[in-house]
Order: sequence, then structure tokens, then C-alpha cells
Amino acid sequence: MKPAPFRYVRPSSVDEAISVLAAEGYGAKPLAGGQSLIPTMNFRLAQPAVLVDIDRLDELRGIRDGGGDGATNGLYIGAMTRHSELERSAVVRDRAPLLAEAMPWIAHPQIRNRGTMGGSLAHADPAAELPAVMLALDARIHLRGPAGDRTVQFCDFCTGFFSTALAPDELVTGVEIPPLPAGTGTAFLEISRRQGDFALVGVCAVVTLDAGGVCTRASLTLLSVGDGPVCAKTAEDALRDRTLTPDAVRDAGEAVATIDIDPPADIHASAAYRRQLARVLTARALDTAARRAAGA
Repeated sequence: MKPAPFRYVRPSSVDEAISVLAAEGYGAKPLAGGQSLIPTMNFRLAQPAVLVDIDRLDELRGIRDGGGDGATNGLYIGAMTRHSELERSAVVRDRAPLLAEAMPWIAHPQIRNRGTMGGSLAHADPAAELPAVMLALDARIHLRGPAGDRTVQFCDFCTGFFSTALAPDELVTGVEIPPLPAGTGTAFLEISRRQGDFALVGVCAVVTLDAGGVCTRASLTLLSVGDGPVCAKTAEDALRDRTLTPDAVRDAGEAVATIDIDPPADIHASAAYRRQLARVLTARALDTAARRAAGA
């Protein structure tokens, strides 16, 4: 339960951190909150030669305006913003209610006090809540490396099992969440064996209704059912231009369970059980999001 030997570097700026990462290549790892990296190092699943501690880089912190007008403003969230800050933020609750609803489901308070937005997204655990939320909200992730800044649509960021488009010499600097359209409601649901455990299945639902109550856009993203967050495209397409009646919602849950996902089986749940959870949670999340959209 002790990590392999490593060299420790604590840079005073983002540019200095990137210089170290560029010089060391795959041998270096940035340390943000450390809630995933340190345990994997203790088990020697990860053995970086250099640990680059970016905890003091205040330029990577904060929640601020991301553009738009009035109550429809989007958000920009710095990579080193703690989970607990997002959980308590009134601005996040107002402008990104899906994110606010998901935060209490992440592990335990002690972990949320240290874990960071950027660290969770860069780690890209397929059972993690934040990658699925960012995909559902059509977020853009901001990266910086030796060549400068670049922005990646989140649908292109997660590339596989614990894999992302982040280069070894790049850092996540922040996430940009666009404004929600008028008439939009969101909902987040998950099931885990115990409070704080990784989800067996989780569902993010984003629904936009027109003045007549017809669904003009539906986003369904699931976690813990594949190599990363999974978009339920078949169900989304089936909901578009429909009134979200109980039958429509039930059909969407069935499409998710039978077409859109191919969940793994492990010691915690069989694939069949995960399909059933996805079926039920999708219907519940859609119903909640639709009711919130109608009230919006």
C-alpha cells in the first residue's frame, strides 16, 4: 500500500506545470485532488516517475459567467474547482441544475472536499458522474499544452475506457457549459449498492419542450454501462417531436435497455440487471425532466 518512488514537483504557474509535463512525457502525472491518482499509486497500478502538483494554481479555480443573457447565462468552471464548491454553489444550481443535482451522488463529503472537476474529467472513469453530466449538457472542455490553448467538444473528449483526448503534456484548464434553452428541464438519477459507492447505473436527462408541450430536444446520457458515458441516440431520436406521454417515456426506457447500451457484468451486477435499471431509471428521469421543463 505504498507508491513506487517518484519525484515531486510543485509548479507556481500553469505554464511551468506544462513545461514539466512536456519534458517528462508519459513519465509525469498531474496531481489535482488526488482522490483517484493516489489510491492507484498506492496499489502500484500507476507508477509515475514525476508527480506535478497543481493544487496551488489558483488561476485554474472558480465558477464564472460563460456567456449568454440574464438567467440563461452559461457557466465556465475552472479545472481545480472542488466538488464541494460546485455542490454548494447557487450559480451552479441556477444555471446548470443537472450538475447541481448530480454532485451529492459523488462519493462521500470527504472526497468531494478534495476532488476537482478537472481531475475527474481527465480520469474519465466510466462509472463517474461528471463525464456523463458534461456530455449531457453539451459542454466544451478547455485544454492547454506547449502549443497553446485548445477547446474540445465533450462528445469528442472521452475516447475509451479511462481514455481521453488529453495529450501527456496538456492540462485541463476548465469546462464551458452552454446556456439551457427556454423550456428545458433536467434530471439525474443513479442506483448504487451503498451511498457513496460507484453507480451500478446512472442516467442524465435533458428535455426541451415547446409551448405546446412537444419535445423538441432530448438528451439521455448513461454512466456505468460501457467504456465511458453513453449517449442513448435511439431513444433520443424516438422522443423528438413527440409529446412525452407515459407510453413515449416507457418506449424510450425500452430503447435504452435493448438497443442503446451494452452493459458489462461484474461482481456487483449482471448485464441483465443493469439493463433493467437503465430501463426504469431512464423512464423516471425523463418523466421528472419533462415535468420540470413544463414548469420552466
